[in-house]
Amino acid sequence: MRKFKIRNLAARRMRGLDDTPPENRQEERPAAPEKEENAGRKLRVTSRTDVGLVRKNNQDAVILGQGLMGVADGMGGHRGGETASAGARDGLYRALEGKTPSQETLEEAVQEVNLALWRQQEADEALSGMGTTLSVLWPTEERMIIAHVGDSRIYLMREGKLRQVTRDHSMVADMVRRGLLTEEQAAVHPMRNYITRAVGTEPTVQADLYALERQAGDRWLVCSDGLHGLVAKEELERLMAGEDLEEAADEMMRLALDRGGRDNITLVLISDGEEPEISEPAETAEEPMGEVAE
Repeated sequence: MRKFKIRNLAARRMRGLDDTPPENRQEERPAAPEKEENAGRKLRVTSRTDVGLVRKNNQDAVILGQGLMGVADGMGGHRGGETASAGARDGLYRALEGKTPSQETLEEAVQEVNLALWRQQEADEALSGMGTTLSVLWPTEERMIIAHVGDSRIYLMREGKLRQVTRDHSMVADMVRRGLLTEEQAAVHPMRNYITRAVGTEPTVQADLYALERQAGDRWLVCSDGLHGLVAKEELERLMAGEDLEEAADEMMRLALDRGGRDNITLVLISDGEEPEISEPAETAEEPMGEVAE
């Protein structure tokens, strides 16, 4: 059971936890977008999502459309979690259709989506308490614009070193940043599943929005906690250093499932200006790189 707490309001972060493994679990591979030309370089993208081995339904949503690449991880019960994550994805697609990428435009879209989800749960008691994490990249020719809320993560591998470029919005991550917990203590803390921000739980949301410079050879990973909660950063770094993006995505998913698959597992892998032989598409958090907008 996962929970979130916002403005002293504690609510259960439910994602359909059940002791009986689903009978017909199937891994989904959402169709990747066509390769995009950015600053003369191509972006190659692949994604995976899986319900896992414990939960009955997948409340994660892969975001690949309108130039966006990311993940939304829903909460609020069987119906609420799926509604929130899919609503965030589809709402962003509508809000950004035909728009030129900019930090201001993305921020406006996140607020628009947040308000729509909040109004939806206010109008439907069955959706009360629903919300979703949101972690997305929106590329320009020179930069990657980032929007982030919750405890899904965005990683950047540059020159062989992997860095987490988003901050987890969670109680234990806050305690680690304040020096009250070590990484090891945070990993087993009883409140490690409490998040402090989510999209759709209030009329407005404080999203981290900033941009990082793109460089040829960069690799990006956006994933839900179903992956980063079970696969260590060092393992992610090793896999992302390999030549084949598809194989890296498959191995990440396999590791998470082999270790219990306690949650839905979703990941999006991106390579920026890689060599032609790359195949076509078919947690204490470190301080973010760059300056996070207040």
